[in-house]
Amino acid sequence: MQLTFASYNIHKAVGTDRRRDPDRIISVLREIDADIIAIQEVDQRIGDRASVLSRAALDDTHWKVVPLAKRPRSMGWHGNALLIRREFTVLDCAPLDLPMVEPRGAVCADLDCGGHRVRVAGMHLCLSGLRRRDQIQAILRHVGGLADACPTVLMGDFNQWGLRSGAMQEFGKDWQHLTLGRSFPSRQPIAQLDRIVASHGWRVGESGVHHSALSAQASDHLPVWADLELPNI
Repeated sequence: MQLTFASYNIHKAVGTDRRRDPDRIISVLREIDADIIAIQEVDQRIGDRASVLSRAALDDTHWKVVPLAKRPRSMGWHGNALLIRREFTVLDCAPLDLPMVEPRGAVCADLDCGGHRVRVAGMHLCLSGLRRRDQIQAILRHVGGLADACPTVLMGDFNQWGLRSGAMQEFGKDWQHLTLGRSFPSRQPIAQLDRIVASHGWRVGESGVHHSALSAQASDHLPVWADLELPNI
């Protein structure tokens, strides 16, 4: 079984031209055409936390939203959302509160992908290195403490500059750090802030940063993606 995973900080759909254009974000998602997508900064941070992507716009795509929102007009939790192929089934899902200085959260879901259980978590971690450590520990406790162990993929905007230093040391030998490339800022990327980390058992295929003319303008981050395969299935 092979799946394409992607992570994208959409910057509330405000591009480098300072225009808010949700349709442009949808177009970039179509370019990536991933099976499972973690999105960051999808909801407004004030008022009723309404999503900047309309569900009507997503109705015309291959994806559906994992039901994680705690507010009627939100799509996710603290801006984190998960999109999955329509043929996949959500077996379980939960928004997670994270240790924080500023409001942060993560989202986690168990999915039935063609008869196989896959766990995925999306996150947007803190700017503070100490808090990032605490947040990664909290996410690992959550995914490791669930009853049904299964192949797992963690992805999002980690706000971490060092590839394996700092908070990334919280991932032990059971995790694979994918080398994707520089994704921030989108016009001239210098930092690998956007990450995908997979449990062992996944075979890593092609992966990288999606850098197109549209993605360079649609947000201040570029999307990252990876093809992952479970060879024993």
